[in-house]
Amino acid sequence: MAAASDGWAGMGWDWTDADDIRRRLDQGADPENWNGSRPLHRAAVFGSPEAVTELARRVADVDALENGVTALWEAVLSRKPANARALAAAGADPWRPSHGGWSPGRLNLAGPTPELFPVPEGVSLSDTERAAAQEAHRLTTALGEFDYDGTGLACVAGIDEAEAVRRLQATPARGELIDELLEDPYAYDMDESLQIVGVTSVPGGCVVTQPWGYAPQMPGVLTRLSADTLCYGLYANPKSGNQGSIARNGVIEGSDLHPGGGPDETDTSPEVLASYLYQYNAVAYACAFAGLRLTGRRAVTGPPDAWVELPRRDYWSL
Repeated sequence: MAAASDGWAGMGWDWTDADDIRRRLDQGADPENWNGSRPLHRAAVFGSPEAVTELARRVADVDALENGVTALWEAVLSRKPANARALAAAGADPWRPSHGGWSPGRLNLAGPTPELFPVPEGVSLSDTERAAAQEAHRLTTALGEFDYDGTGLACVAGIDEAEAVRRLQATPARGELIDELLEDPYAYDMDESLQIVGVTSVPGGCVVTQPWGYAPQMPGVLTRLSADTLCYGLYANPKSGNQGSIARNGVIEGSDLHPGGGPDETDTSPEVLASYLYQYNAVAYACAFAGLRLTGRRAVTGPPDAWVELPRRDYWSL
């Protein structure tokens, strides 16, 4: 909560009440500061168009930066078109470059409301960017919305289920063990349950899944699967959020990543686009990174093509 000195005491996540915000501002609330953050950026994401309009007319610079981005960038990234439209009407610049060279306006062209801003001549998406946006829409629609907390995945490019099983030196899991696990995986002995993974061929490669644990993302699994190819590992940790890893040609290239999160200031242009297209959808991000073109979520949630048991070995030391 904000300190009483800036006039925003009691303000939390809800910035939709324009009348309350107007009253606070009239009574001296600081339009430039909420607990060390910018109120306009908060309203862009968590507020109403009316609240955004009220704050926008009180600030010194509607394009002021917080964490390197404008309030308009935040509204576009959060898919709040009405708030973005209110900011543009207040003078915010949709074409101001930001992370990865993207402007809020050009990034918005890849989203669900590309007609939001009048587009200057010569500004457009490239064929590659347009194709990425179309595939993101197809993939996220195919997967749909589902709860994947606690799920571990390895999305592997270019190999099928049989080759993945061969690389892991896995063996078919006993049917009675699978039945018990599916009935209540968290009641089962973890030393046993972590050894069991599902493997499914999909267009573009295969998915190794464990709906109850992190085994597919263990380094020793990813390095074996990624020989001569690319693999993206995901563990949707219920306690700390989504954790991602990249393995290429048997080497871990990235770890402690945050698939499904927003773009970072140091991201490349393709990374910014992917973060925007798959924000809040870590599973789709992991699949897309490896070039997998799933047509549904069976490869993630099961039943897989095969349930297999991993050999007992150290999967954490490289």
